[in-house]
Amino acid sequence: MTSRSYVIGDTATMLRRNLRHMRRYPSLTLLIAGIPVVFLLLFVYVFGGTLGAGLGGVAVGRDAYLAYVIPGILLMTIAGVAQGTAISVAIDMTEGIVGRFRTMAISRASVLTGHVVGSIIQSILPITVVTAVALLIGFRPTTAPVAWVAAAGMLALTAVAISWLSVALGMSTRSVETASNLPMFLMLLPVLGSGFVPTRTMPDGLRWFAENQPFTPIIETLRGLLFGTPIGTSGVIAVAWCVAISVLGFLWARRLYERDPAHR
Repeated sequence: MTSRSYVIGDTATMLRRNLRHMRRYPSLTLLIAGIPVVFLLLFVYVFGGTLGAGLGGVAVGRDAYLAYVIPGILLMTIAGVAQGTAISVAIDMTEGIVGRFRTMAISRASVLTGHVVGSIIQSILPITVVTAVALLIGFRPTTAPVAWVAAAGMLALTAVAISWLSVALGMSTRSVETASNLPMFLMLLPVLGSGFVPTRTMPDGLRWFAENQPFTPIIETLRGLLFGTPIGTSGVIAVAWCVAISVLGFLWARRLYERDPAHR
């Protein structure tokens, strides 16, 4: 077998291990799916009438706000998976499993990649649940199916970036409790961006942050692909952010994996 075959085989083994963990603890996946659904229903039915009236577009009201808020909710869903990934990695680190893997004749990249691919797969179910609930309450994309595929690709690219970052966060901690808290800021980024209200309504300092943080161009790109709103340079910036976060997360995670455990 070639070295590439070994890497693929070892990654598949690590992926099966992570998928077994997910199947053993389904409550975590259900919680990850449940929180965004609660946020979706809360914002649409409690705040949607008022917030929708302030969007300033041709369409106003609750239906308009449903279309507006969906990209932010989908990103919150991916961010929620990051917490579970960080916890899973931290458990492996604190229980010494990673130390055992280091002594075995397996590809080092496979340990990290197995977690990342598992995290991406775990993202699919919550995103599907959120999308299904959104469709039930009136979510209807107005663009062509090819744009929907592009939106799915944007979500996948975001999931890859967040997964690598969450793996690195999980490996950087000394306890599972800390790992469960570190990714929480990712849940706030859609709120502190254009996920729930237009950035033009924010105070100057917060508006600057909202317009220059990673999630805002991703949200605007998804909104344009699903509803035909102007994307402008947001698409290029969104892809650049995802690639940068993926590379940073990968390099950080690899460095932590190869580091002497005594220096943790």
